[in-house]
Amino acid sequence: MNTGQNTAIVGLQWGDEGKGKIVDLLTAKHDVIVRYNGGANAGHTVVVGDEKYALHLIPSGILYEEKLCIIGNGVVVDPVQLIKEIDTLRNRGIEVGDNLRVSNRAHVVMPYHKEHDAALERKLSQIAGKGDQSIGTTKRGIGPAYADKVHRATAIRMGDLLDHETLLDKLSITCAIRCAELSALGVDAPPLDANALADEYAAYGKRLAPHIIDTVYELHDCVNDGKAILFEGANACLLDIDHGTFPYVTSSNCSALGIHAGTGLPGKYMNKVIGIMKAYSTRVGGGPFPSEELGEKGEQIRDRGNEYGTTTGRPRRCGWLDLVAVKYSTMICGTTSIACMLLDVLSGFEELKICVAYELEDGTRSARFIPDAKQLATAKPIFETLPGWSEEIVDITSPEDLPVNAKAYLDFISKYLDLPISIVSVGPKRSQTVI
Repeated sequence: MNTGQNTAIVGLQWGDEGKGKIVDLLTAKHDVIVRYNGGANAGHTVVVGDEKYALHLIPSGILYEEKLCIIGNGVVVDPVQLIKEIDTLRNRGIEVGDNLRVSNRAHVVMPYHKEHDAALERKLSQIAGKGDQSIGTTKRGIGPAYADKVHRATAIRMGDLLDHETLLDKLSITCAIRCAELSALGVDAPPLDANALADEYAAYGKRLAPHIIDTVYELHDCVNDGKAILFEGANACLLDIDHGTFPYVTSSNCSALGIHAGTGLPGKYMNKVIGIMKAYSTRVGGGPFPSEELGEKGEQIRDRGNEYGTTTGRPRRCGWLDLVAVKYSTMICGTTSIACMLLDVLSGFEELKICVAYELEDGTRSARFIPDAKQLATAKPIFETLPGWSEEIVDITSPEDLPVNAKAYLDFISKYLDLPISIVSVGPKRSQTVI
């Protein structure tokens, strides 16, 4: 019987909420840290002292040598990126050995997935008479890799990298199909060489072999041993393939609902779900964003929050906090408490707006989020305005020391969401946290 306190960390907006910092903070209280979805399109930044770590595939808990980190079956793994992360961490004195396990059922991102991703985005942006229809992906091959998972016959899994003969058999089929598809998408590249790819990726498999196991049994063993598990989500609920602002979403279930399929652990083992939200809203790429601020205030938020992507470096779209969207995500994820991040970014604003409802196309008012891009694009935000605060708060560690208006802002959020705020972040460092 599992006696450990299992916790999920999930983003409640469109990603980039600061999940990496919270995972890092809570790792000390857990034995196992698990990534359950997404791929190298994720970017989790952790600041320890004066050291900054940007992680894309490896769970943020790797910074604690004694913790077990698992990349679950729901993740799509780019072996090149994974090896790069391992080498970078080792070069910085971080131990990466038996403390990292990778599911043999996790699917592999291949070079042709990245080609296909970029080519499809180009094609979608150039369709005559339709305007730019691109999704705004990171072009890391994530969507095409998940598509192959569904196609089945063209999919490569991490376990396949350990068997050169099986890998070559699969690639012989897949390369023939991919060559035709890439050609149709206008990619001018040499034909895919199944033999060369098999040799290259079998070599990666040999390098990663000590880490590749059946993580489903591993996780159930951990549960039976009473170990506490921390689930680290990538992306965020509003980007969930089923529950986000479709089609401007990612390719996996990145809400808390993806944990069970992405790890093999059923819902009965989940104790707490901490929803991570920024004190404002951001979005990267295409898609509707009702509370987006295109003027000076949006630029001020971007500059103060350093809102540029960890993975791509792209400037993020910025705007006021949309609590309609966040409340929807808390419902989907079964959130039990809130971590409010980057509150310090809002210091210096005379007043702050919070979206509490939408005005719909027919003139009616609704407090329900609309997880459909076309319909959401017609919704207009209805704001409530709260007074801001001038004080800088980056050195505050006690909730009593927060400015009166900052506390009022947090109280408004908590009351609207009907959830407690358990953590407030006032800077990127571990120490810049109000519990």
